[in-house]
Amino acid sequence: MEDEEIIGLYFARSQSAIAETSKKYGRYCYSIAYNILSNRQDAEECVNDALMNTWKSIPPQRPVKLRAFVGELTRCAGLKKWRDAHAGKRGGGEVALALEELDECVSPGRVPEQEVEAEELGDAVNSFVMGLGATERSVFICRYWYMRSIKVIAAQFGFSESKVKSMLFRTRSKLKDYLIKENIYDGH
Repeated sequence: MEDEEIIGLYFARSQSAIAETSKKYGRYCYSIAYNILSNRQDAEECVNDALMNTWKSIPPQRPVKLRAFVGELTRCAGLKKWRDAHAGKRGGGEVALALEELDECVSPGRVPEQEVEAEELGDAVNSFVMGLGATERSVFICRYWYMRSIKVIAAQFGFSESKVKSMLFRTRSKLKDYLIKENIYDGH
C-alpha cells in the first residue's frame, strides 16, 4: 500500500491504518528502537508507542514522508525510554556516547531550548547535514540518527574504527562552527 493511501486511512480513522503502517514500516522502526535500547521487548514496546503516537498525530498532521514521520516518532519514543531508564546514571552504551558527542557541539551543559527554539536548531542541523558529502552525511546519520556503534559503522563502510571516529570528530567540529556562524550557538 502506498503512503498516501495509508495516510488516507488515518484521516478516515480506520483501524487498519496502524496495521498497514506496521506492515510497511514495522521492521524499519524496530531497527531504530533496537539500536537505541538494545533490548527486544523494549524496542517492540517503543514501536507500539510510535504507532499509537502516529494514530494520535494524523490527523491533524499530514506527513510528507510517512517513513520519516514514523521513524522520528520511534526515535523520540526510544530516546525517552532510554533516558527514563538511565536517569541519574552515566555512560553505558552507544546512546550515551552519541548524545555526549553531540552535546559538545550543540549544547554543552545547557538544554538546546534555552539557547534557541528547538525547531530552529533542527532546521540548522538538517541544513548542515544536507550540505555534507554523501559518505560523511551517511556516517553522521548512522551514528546520530540510528545510534549505531563505531564498530558497526566501520564494518558497514569498510573503514577502520579510527577513521570513523576521526570523521565524526571533524564533522562535529564543522557542525559546531556552522552553528556558531548561524548565531544558533555561542561556542561556550
